[in-house]
Amino acid sequence: MKTLNVGSACNSASTTFNGIDVMGKRLADEVQEVVERTPGLRKISFVAHSLGGLVARYAIACLYVPAKQNIKSTSKKSQSLETKSVHTMAGLEPINFITLATPHLGSRGHEQLPFLFGLRWLEKLATSIAHWFVGRTGKHLFLADGDQGQLPLLQRMVTDCEEGMFMSALRLFKRRVAYANVVNDHMVGWRTSSLRRESQLPKVKCFPVDAKYPHIMQTDKVHPVTEESHASVQTPVRELDELPAQDPLEEELVTKLTQLPWERVDVSFHGISQRFIAHSTIQVKNFSLHAEGVDVISHLIDNLEVS
Repeated sequence: MKTLNVGSACNSASTTFNGIDVMGKRLADEVQEVVERTPGLRKISFVAHSLGGLVARYAIACLYVPAKQNIKSTSKKSQSLETKSVHTMAGLEPINFITLATPHLGSRGHEQLPFLFGLRWLEKLATSIAHWFVGRTGKHLFLADGDQGQLPLLQRMVTDCEEGMFMSALRLFKRRVAYANVVNDHMVGWRTSSLRRESQLPKVKCFPVDAKYPHIMQTDKVHPVTEESHASVQTPVRELDELPAQDPLEEELVTKLTQLPWERVDVSFHGISQRFIAHSTIQVKNFSLHAEGVDVISHLIDNLEVS
C-alpha cells in the first residue's frame, strides 16, 4: 500500500476570499488529480487548519461516492459481478478527518472572533462589512450569505442536500477530531473550534494530560447528541442567567454537527511567549516562530487511525 502526504496548494493568498464553496471545489479537484495519478492508494485522511477545515468539509462532499459499486468477484468458483454497498471518498476509504482551530460554527457568534474583544457593536459591524475585506468568504463565515431565499452556506453544510451530501461524507470517516485553542487564539474562538455551546465549555485545567504533550490540556470524546437530548448533557460552568443568549443559527450548527461522534482536544499555550500567536502555533506554521506547537502535532500523529 502506498503512503503519500500531500499539502494542498490550490487555495492561497487572495484566492481564499473566493468563498468556501469555490475553494472546496478546487480542493476536491486537486485531490481527485492526485488520486488519478497515484495508483495504489487505498485510504484517505484530511488534516486542515483554520478556514481550511471548512474548505475540507465542502471538498469531501464533492468527493463523496455513494454506495452500490459493481465489483468483480475474485472467487475461482464464480466470476459474476457482485453489487456491494461501498461508500468511498474519491474511490478511497476515509479514515481521519482532523481540524485545528477551525471555525466550524462560523464567526458571527459572541466572542467567536476574539480580536473584536467581545464588543457586541463591533461583532454586529463585522457581520455587515466582513465581505469588504475577505470577499464571499467573509459572508460565509458570518452566515450573511442567505441570498434569494437560500440558506447560508454553513447551514447547508450540516445537511445532505442537492448541493452536496455534507453530513454523509463527514460520517464516512472513522475519526473526526477537533483541536481547539482554549485561550489566545485571536482569530477563532474556543466554542466554534471545539463544537461546543457556551454552557458546555469546561473549566480549563492548568496541567497537561501527559508530560509528552505539555500543551494538551484535556481531551474528550463526543458521542452523538440528538436535538432533543442535548440539554441533558450540558455541563454549565456558570449560572444560566449569566450566559449570553444562544444564536439560533449557531445552535443549529452545533446540534447537527454533534449528531456525529467527535474527539475534542483542547490546547493551551498559556505562559509562553508564543501564546500570543496561538492560532498559528497550534499547527507550527513556521518552525522558528511556532516551535512550541510541536507537541500538538506529535499528539495528532501519535493518535492517527491507520487501519
